Amino acid sequence: MHNRAQSVARIPTPLRAWAQRLGVTFLLLCAFGLTIVSRSDQGTIQQARIALTDAVAPILAAISSPISTVEDAVNAVSELSHLRAENAALRADNARLAGWYQQAETLKAENLVLRRMLNVPDQTEYRYVTAQVIADVRGPFLHSVVIQAGQADGAVIGLPALGEQGLAGRVAQVGERASRVLLITDINSRIPVLVGDGRERAILAGDNSPFPRLVFGSQDIEFMPGDRVVTSGHGGLFPRGLSIGTVESLDDKGARVLPSVDWAHMEYLRLLQSQLPSFEQLGGAADVSPMVGDRLTLSAAAPR
Repeated sequence: MHNRAQSVARIPTPLRAWAQRLGVTFLLLCAFGLTIVSRSDQGTIQQARIALTDAVAPILAAISSPISTVEDAVNAVSELSHLRAENAALRADNARLAGWYQQAETLKAENLVLRRMLNVPDQTEYRYVTAQVIADVRGPFLHSVVIQAGQADGAVIGLPALGEQGLAGRVAQVGERASRVLLITDINSRIPVLVGDGRERAILAGDNSPFPRLVFGSQDIEFMPGDRVVTSGHGGLFPRGLSIGTVESLDDKGARVLPSVDWAHMEYLRLLQSQLPSFEQLGGAADVSPMVGDRLTLSAAAPR
């Protein structure tokens, strides 16, 4: 009985081996056939693939639709909360700016009355030439940019170059269609400035760092962080009152200034042109109206 059970158990083993061999052969034949079909009739395969994609697409869209709806709803709620916070901040800014506007209008009216009482001449009118920054040549030893404006556009050496928030530098070299602007952070930059509410005089000196330094100020004056720095107009290089920045920090060597210009996003600069009195108005004979930055040479009349 025992031998008969062993012979019965051994019977399926050859069948299993033949089934495995036939299975592998069948798979190889199927792969070979698919290869032949794909090589012989690409259009049929592509059509079958497209038909399968079209059939499955509605199912996938139906499955993903609830997920997309929930995601859109969550994004809408988050955006609504963000908009409410932003709206509250804008309302506060609007109220604060409205107060500043009323104060500015009051000061403007008082300033006009005082100027008339003191017989102060009207302020110089300015014109702007806006130019795109086409090259940034800042490095360890040079802080300047190249703008797309030259002599043909009215650029001359010495014109102030203004960014969106304040003074960026001055025109140092002029070509026919392009100019180089020396930035206020360059080591060769020296600008007479007024600091703080006391309008204390100093010189803003660049040293190739992001924060130029205040030098040659009065020894009795102590600058404070947050003091506003503007051009003084002394020397005639820059008009008076151009915003430069604020005092950022103090150390043993003086005060560092944080410029108002955002150097990382400076795409355009405005060249400030001011129309000066003509030579005829000054008593001369030439009908010439020089611009800020023009070099004037005055010579004494020869004795007779």
